Amino acid sequence: MKRLMAVTLTLFCCLSLMLATERRAMAYVDPGSGLLAVQSIGSMLAAAGFFLRRRIMRLFHKEQPVSSADSPQVAKREDSRNAA
Repeated sequence: MKRLMAVTLTLFCCLSLMLATERRAMAYVDPGSGLLAVQSIGSMLAAAGFFLRRRIMRLFHKEQPVSSADSPQVAKREDSRNAA
């Protein structure tokens, strides 16, 4: 418990010093910076959609239950990948 308090106090002191010694930033923000942020967010959404595409497709395509009376019996084939 004492170690946690010491670490917490140290972090608080460091944060307080950082805020107390803050200098004014003289920087130029390029107008394309906002577009770069939008592009980054869009690419992350596209990547998430790519990796989750099967789950997304399951949301829109609901499988109909197959009744045994309506569908003909289909013989199962042997798996040719395990042959040889």
